[in-house]
Amino acid sequence: MSDPATPLSLFQAYGIELEYMIVERDSLDVLPVSDALIKEVAGEYVNEVEQGPVAWSNEVVLHVIEMKSNGPVASLSVLPEQFQHSINHINAILDNMDGRLMPTAMHPWMNPFLHTKLWPHGASEIYDTYNRIFNCQGHGWSNLQSMHINLPFANDAEFGRLHTAIRLILPILPAIAASSPVMEGELTGLMDTRLETYRRNAEIIPSITGLVIPEPVLTRAEYDQVILQPMYADIAAHDPDKILQEEWLNSRGAIAKFERNALEIRVLDVQESPIADLAIASLIVAVLKKLVSNEWSDLPDQLAISTEALAAIFTDTIRYADRTVIDNRDFLRLLRFPERRCEARELWQHLYESVKPQLANGHTGQDQAISLLLEAGPLARRIAKPLLKGFRKSKLQEIYRVLSLCLEKGQLFEGID
Repeated sequence: MSDPATPLSLFQAYGIELEYMIVERDSLDVLPVSDALIKEVAGEYVNEVEQGPVAWSNEVVLHVIEMKSNGPVASLSVLPEQFQHSINHINAILDNMDGRLMPTAMHPWMNPFLHTKLWPHGASEIYDTYNRIFNCQGHGWSNLQSMHINLPFANDAEFGRLHTAIRLILPILPAIAASSPVMEGELTGLMDTRLETYRRNAEIIPSITGLVIPEPVLTRAEYDQVILQPMYADIAAHDPDKILQEEWLNSRGAIAKFERNALEIRVLDVQESPIADLAIASLIVAVLKKLVSNEWSDLPDQLAISTEALAAIFTDTIRYADRTVIDNRDFLRLLRFPERRCEARELWQHLYESVKPQLANGHTGQDQAISLLLEAGPLARRIAKPLLKGFRKSKLQEIYRVLSLCLEKGQLFEGID
């Protein structure tokens, strides 16, 4: 994210990544043409192509395209319009392939064992190695689209404060960002099915994902000792050529990228349009600023809460999202919530009211997006609500057709009857 020789400081800049599915225009079945899409612009098969302020890049599977801010940006407010421009550009190209982009974190009826096609071009040995060890055809590898937030740090002191703050709020992020209640054509009973599959996708080597919530560490050396080296040792027998033994092997919900002096948050389901994604990102950043400043609680207390306690909350929010009951008093006290227990939506309402003055200069649509998710629940709840009245494939298709239209037009999804 920044040059290690002149690293950016806390909250000096941001990097955002958004992943979307490519689907057939009418059927909405997955359409594996990301390589053809990129070639249409770049003139050849490449892993990434720059389009002004936004870069497009491939993922492990051919039906997913990633868009990311092309370098650090000083303000999140400029990104919804920039991402929307790229979405419109991509949809125009895909129209000639009878395709379109579709949002949300999981394709609702894809069978990954039948429909997965891996990226075959360029230096694919990393993908080939992942596939050999983990079998990347499962949902946890081939059917998960997310938003990543990259935040810079300048030194160990900033890294420790930021990592500790991120670790503290990771468990409650699905309460506002869950968008995956459907898998293989059925309601799963989970609001964030993507995260459930994600946390299990490397079970044969548990140290890669851990409990998703990262361990409490304060320095790069400690991070290497506690998190990275155990992973490298555990995968060594499967990876004798050390192809995967890099810091990006770490699959926790927030990972350090020391080569760019950045921490990346990875537990956020992608939403129905960039307006919603960036509203969530803005809210998260504002909360992190409060935590890093020690305004609500100090660093030793934030470090003291166990990874297991945070992981228990996280597991609950994967299932219940905004309606998760949180009764860990130590956790609530760290976020300066005055009661002994609450639902996650009440906690987020409290956090929003606490940081609202700092959100006053956000992008257009930010307040509307946050109000919608606090009042009507996260996108997953708005998707599931009409399906709970009577699950029909035609209703499922209608919902995701409307969601695709929201993405095309840059609108919020308020639900359908």
